[in-house]
Amino acid sequence: MPQEIETPAATSAVAYKRVMLKISGEALMGDQGFGLHPPTVERIAKEVKSVHDMGVEICMVIGGGNIFRGLSGAAQGMERTTADYMGMLATVMNALGMQAALESLGVFTRVISAIPMDQVCEPYIRRRAVRHLEKKRVCIFAAGTGNPYFTTDTAATLRANEMACEAIFKGTKVDGVYDKDPVKFDDAKRYDTVSYDDVLAKRLGVMDASAIALARDNSLPIIVFSLDEPGGFRGILAGEGTYTKVGG
Repeated sequence: MPQEIETPAATSAVAYKRVMLKISGEALMGDQGFGLHPPTVERIAKEVKSVHDMGVEICMVIGGGNIFRGLSGAAQGMERTTADYMGMLATVMNALGMQAALESLGVFTRVISAIPMDQVCEPYIRRRAVRHLEKKRVCIFAAGTGNPYFTTDTAATLRANEMACEAIFKGTKVDGVYDKDPVKFDDAKRYDTVSYDDVLAKRLGVMDASAIALARDNSLPIIVFSLDEPGGFRGILAGEGTYTKVGG
């Protein structure tokens, strides 16, 4: 691994200086039905690097649904707490995969787990994580909140608040929030902006209710965009692109 050197932030104007990128585990499996698809992981890592190169400080939370989803395990008769812990371990596997992809591109990265496993990643210590961000390292927060019954959406919102992120970027398969599923309905309408309360009242499915409420209580905007759109993440930070902003 090359020697790490602190470099000054890029001077290009960006909409946000520190952000949380939340993606699902399913986003990493490409066209496969399970696991990690290395070309897809590499493509997302390149998107992250393009934003990192702008001088933006980046936090990440990745779901674990491509490997194991706690709710589905519970639905099949497994005790819910055990199923959720298994799901948390799946997020650590995804985080390590993304770390490997980012560091192969020269982006220094730390995987920080809410469940201590010192041989493979760091334990979560807020002040240390903030220092990593200040040194322009990408921080991938794994194992959710460390507690069952909380989703990775809630974990992302919690860590975004703790890290003083200016926005959460929620990468999805569509370019924003719609009034109904745009895959199933041709007349679905996309919102440019939508309030937290409308997301909850209309059950728009941006994130789970706990995450939306936590973002609302801390006035943390959520930017919903398409992760499949090449350059979409970078474009939004440069003031371009198509997305929905949840706030207000």
